[in-house]
Amino acid sequence: MPRIQLGDARRGNLARPSPNGRGFLSQARIYWFSLRKAQAGPGGAEPAGAPPPAEAVRPGACPGRAAPPLPVEARWSAPGGPATRMSHTTQLYQPVPDTRLPIVYSPRYNITFLGLEKLHPFDAGKWGKVISFLKEENLLSDGDLVEAREASEEDLLVVHTRRYLSALKWSFAVATITEIPPLILLPNFLVQRKVLKPLRTQTGGTVMAGKLAVERGWAINVGGGFHHCSSDRGGGFCAYADITLAIKFLFERVEGISRATIVDLDAHQGNGHERDFMGDKRVYIMDVYNRHIYPGDRFAKQAIRRKVELEWGTEDAEYLGKVERSLERALQEHRPDVLVYNAGTDVLEGDRLGGLSISPQGIVKRDELVFRVARGRQVPVLMLTSGGYQKRTARIIADSILNLFDLGLIGPKSPSASAQSSDSSLLSQEVP
Repeated sequence: MPRIQLGDARRGNLARPSPNGRGFLSQARIYWFSLRKAQAGPGGAEPAGAPPPAEAVRPGACPGRAAPPLPVEARWSAPGGPATRMSHTTQLYQPVPDTRLPIVYSPRYNITFLGLEKLHPFDAGKWGKVISFLKEENLLSDGDLVEAREASEEDLLVVHTRRYLSALKWSFAVATITEIPPLILLPNFLVQRKVLKPLRTQTGGTVMAGKLAVERGWAINVGGGFHHCSSDRGGGFCAYADITLAIKFLFERVEGISRATIVDLDAHQGNGHERDFMGDKRVYIMDVYNRHIYPGDRFAKQAIRRKVELEWGTEDAEYLGKVERSLERALQEHRPDVLVYNAGTDVLEGDRLGGLSISPQGIVKRDELVFRVARGRQVPVLMLTSGGYQKRTARIIADSILNLFDLGLIGPKSPSASAQSSDSSLLSQEVP
């Protein structure tokens, strides 16, 4: 695809009609300058305490230049959280019958629109495939699942700034965040309906699963894990900060929940939640990622309490050993009321964006390890499926969930502690 220059819109090339009479790329240019002006603030100075700007997407992901960082406005009024606000009425914390498993999903998770979803390496239908595999194995039926609800604007404002949510009404911004360049040329109402609505539904699913995890001891959102998005910026196919939202909802609405641990085992650094919880001592972040790939957010790394940076091609034995040791130490250093597990499968061998070499069996063992250690300490676990860029990842996620059921680590009557003490090594018989 040829490079698109903003000057092309002035000359009439690539312009498309819009409701206000301007071409989409002309609007994008105006939007870009308005963001720069807003970010500079009065007098053109950067806001006090603003972090260094981070790129919204991987370099070269969109035609032309990358979009500028979204503006930093009143993000946090004090270390650890946004300004105090009254709790709003939400549909995400409705009671769930005990007859349903704490597995959250909706067919609306899946993104399909004229084949545009195929322009991104992410399998935009993997969530439905996971559920199909679990049904084929007779693990569950539709009546066993918790139907995810879409996060409303008021829900999103618990974390996101109004300016950021307004920016998502520009197709240019959504194309940049999702790394699907042709979205620039589509009317935003279509982008909202076909791209952002599924992501908002997954975000609502994460918040719902957070409450279920505390109530039942475990929960899985078969989606979510948008760990590159923070309160005021998105990127890497992450438009909403579902991890931050789930934790903030728990802190604000569930009595006795005041400490959380994020265990991010996606192949990429989770810079979104790291920026959001910078300086917040209530939230402990453990992040294990390929040190050489996107996003390389040095500012966000300051929020990581236990950091494990991996080299290209890291394999099972080294990977699982580091995860186990780091997780044990993390839970010794910080006793959480809930553990959010970002279980990305882009660590899988052959994933060209993850750059690691973990086998399917290694991923299943990794998930088992996290659940054994956490449940052995009676810490509720919220699992999110996050990244994974190969067609076979859906089968691996399903196999991992089946394994957790078979071992009794999850299930209708799973115990609050695992069958095996977390004091002994979990890997000695499984990994050479």
